Amino acid sequence: MSTTSVEPQRDLGPDDEQPRGSARAALAAGVPRDRRGWVDLVFRLQSLFGLLLVFAAAVVFSPRRNGEVLFLDPTNIANVVRATSVIGIIAVGMTFVILVGGIDLSVGAVLGLAATGTAALLVNSDQGVLVTCLVVLAIGLVVGVAQGLISTKLGIQSFIVTLAGLQIARGLARMWSGGQGIPLAYGDGPDLAPDSFSVLNSRVLGGTVPVPALIFVVVAAVAIWVLRRTTFARHVYAIGGNERAARLSGVPVVRVKVAVFAISGVLAALAGIVHAGQLNQGSPNAGIGYELNAIAAVVIGGTSLMGGSGTVVGTVAGALLLGILNNVLALNNIDANIQLLTTGVVIIIAVALQSVRRRV
Repeated sequence: MSTTSVEPQRDLGPDDEQPRGSARAALAAGVPRDRRGWVDLVFRLQSLFGLLLVFAAAVVFSPRRNGEVLFLDPTNIANVVRATSVIGIIAVGMTFVILVGGIDLSVGAVLGLAATGTAALLVNSDQGVLVTCLVVLAIGLVVGVAQGLISTKLGIQSFIVTLAGLQIARGLARMWSGGQGIPLAYGDGPDLAPDSFSVLNSRVLGGTVPVPALIFVVVAAVAIWVLRRTTFARHVYAIGGNERAARLSGVPVVRVKVAVFAISGVLAALAGIVHAGQLNQGSPNAGIGYELNAIAAVVIGGTSLMGGSGTVVGTVAGALLLGILNNVLALNNIDANIQLLTTGVVIIIAVALQSVRRRV
């Protein structure tokens, strides 16, 4: 059977699958017709509604100085976007993995390995920035492909495989750096990184937009296009919706699942390069806990942990929501433990909405 025969109809696309599915569920549950549109709208835009709600709350509860809202200060907004970029890039890759019903716990460690490798290659070798970035991205690709092959060929849960990958990547990073961070100083000469790499710690467009934010926007835009326009995306949604049916229909399940883990690995490595540029160092301990933040951004963005539905737009909104929430809490000098508690509550609300959506 041709693979095209199983491609979901237009109503199973990344943007339309959720609301139409919700509409069918609402109809089955006896929800009045005039309410179905509202049910669809709420579930379709839940991440954007949440982002607007948190943004409005941030404005209201932001401390003020001389009557000015500190949260809305352009420098603060730029810092929020800059701080969100690394998690956002990882979360975009995580979205692909979760859409096929998997999970990737290694992304934080891969980020640390990539940041360490970037700094080591720039400082201790004669490789230029381009070659260094290509080598580091290739490392992320190899890690992703290896995890995808082990998970699919051996039938091991991705949770277990990527948990092992986390340990291996973290161990490699510490071996590479001797357990110490590698500082980046720029200039010509031994032990100095090329000046061009410092662009990752700069701003463009009149000094308003951090370069990492620009990279995040490009990554998200490409991912959105892929999930809206390609056959690969239809296979991703089909596998996440019903892997057995997708396999019987001719979808190349192994190839697609390996590809999504490869995407996750490459984007984690890219985030590591950006992270090294932001902090002017490559630390083997960088990215600890980032995998949980990335998963949180994906879940808050409305992607189902069961796979089969979700969008990158929602993930971007989820990442920004977490970034704004953490920023306004920090502006109010809220204890870091309370920040963690608040983030946990937001995640629970997002998961609860998913549960409600399945039952409506």
